[in-house]
Amino acid sequence: MKPDVPFEQSLERLEEIVSSLEREDLSLDEALHLFQEGIEHLRSAGTALKSVDAKVKQLVEAADGSLKLEDFGA
Repeated sequence: MKPDVPFEQSLERLEEIVSSLEREDLSLDEALHLFQEGIEHLRSAGTALKSVDAKVKQLVEAADGSLKLEDFGA
């Protein structure tokens, strides 16, 4: 899996994986493969959320009352 998969795409794929894992006709090998792929997408989505959270925390009110986004760590 590419590390730059968009958040929404990771969530969609996770939903597909969960649906597939709920099937009774899935072999153990297929289930394990899907589970591993799901973990990768979960980590990717988590990383994206952490990045957005950091940006939101940097949104500050300027002297004139407007909001501005500062670079993380500034």
